Amino acid sequence: MFLKKIGTNHLVEVLALQGLFDPFQNWISGCYHYGEEAQEPEKIGKETLIFPSGEPLPQCWLDPHYRDHEIAGKGPIAP
Repeated sequence: MFLKKIGTNHLVEVLALQGLFDPFQNWISGCYHYGEEAQEPEKIGKETLIFPSGEPLPQCWLDPHYRDHEIAGKGPIAP
C-alpha cells in the first residue's frame, strides 16, 4: 500500500500493513519512493501520513481510544 508524506508529498510504501492498522503503534516501517534508486526502509510516524488522494488516515488506525466517548457513562456491556 502506498501513502503520502504530509509536507513533502513523497510516496511511502508501507512494508507491514499490520503496523498501519494497529492504533497502539505510532509508526510504520516504510520506504520512500523518489529518485532512481530504492530507498532503505525506515520508521515513519503515522501522524505524518495521508492517503495519496489527500484524505487523512482513519482515526481507528491512529487512536486506540477513538470510541471512548461513546461508552463513557454507560454501564457494563451486557454479554
